[in-house]
Amino acid sequence: MTTTRRRLLGAAAAAGLARPALAQGAWPNRTIRLVVPFTPAGTTDIAARILAERLTHRLGQNVVVENRPGAGGNLGTDVVAKSDPDGYTLLMCTISSSAINYSLYGARMPYKPEDLASIGLLLRVPNAIFVANSLPVQTLQELVTYAKARPGQLNIGSSGIGTSLHMTGELLKLEAGIDLLHVPFRGAGPMMQEVITGRIEVAVDNLPSVIGHLREGRLRPLAMTTATRSPALPEVPTTAEAGFPGVEATAWFGLQAPARLPRPIVDRLSTEMNAVIKEPETARRLAELGGMTPDLTPDGGTSPEGFARFVEGEIRKWGEVVRRANVRVE
Repeated sequence: MTTTRRRLLGAAAAAGLARPALAQGAWPNRTIRLVVPFTPAGTTDIAARILAERLTHRLGQNVVVENRPGAGGNLGTDVVAKSDPDGYTLLMCTISSSAINYSLYGARMPYKPEDLASIGLLLRVPNAIFVANSLPVQTLQELVTYAKARPGQLNIGSSGIGTSLHMTGELLKLEAGIDLLHVPFRGAGPMMQEVITGRIEVAVDNLPSVIGHLREGRLRPLAMTTATRSPALPEVPTTAEAGFPGVEATAWFGLQAPARLPRPIVDRLSTEMNAVIKEPETARRLAELGGMTPDLTPDGGTSPEGFARFVEGEIRKWGEVVRRANVRVE
């Protein structure tokens, strides 16, 4: 067992050894805050508000979303990591804040994996690889061939250095053996406009953010970075179908809390979140985001231990990509 796995599983197990949180009354007996470590209106925020609404209904107490953006998700995540483990501060964690950033920021990270208790995986979102309509390619293989004939001449946009979109682009470059110039933007919106105009030729984005542009023909989709095709755009092949099975990446969103959260609260939150995922209306709303709910099995990431193992695998996977691509945050 790796050190990271021991730490993640230990954080979950330690919950059961913590002091009883029910000493001051049955949990929950007051408002719960769900910290989103990114700005409002993005995929993380939208998914968190869907979850908060349904947990409010199921727990009988208000669950309110609090946006605490900054430092690639580190600021808000650190707030949760340093909060009391009483069940009243939760984290909407993401692939960036709870996986990629550990390797990206290294010694500058304000928290460690063992500072957070894993509760469960809520949603996985495909990333789409797409190009400007002006680029004379129709498939991912054609893009790779075109880029190899023009090393360093094509730009690939992302929503910022170290984001899951940037790292997916780096994974594509590594697996396809192509040289694209990374151009980071402050968010996906500005990036999208530059691709639409053709000033940026290639980009990666979460499907919910770009699906309207793809459906309306303003941008040309080449592939989805998932093992199976997205029901939202079933005509778009996967990267594996396009010949690049190593380019698999999903943005994901889950629930974490401060370490040492008492096990009864961990279990209650896990049970209620899985019930939320099974609700037909919630599933419909998540599907409209272009998302995929996780498999409702422990190995799918929906149990605390299953999610801890999932996060450990993501930390390891993206740490290797950061190392191979030599990505640094100044």
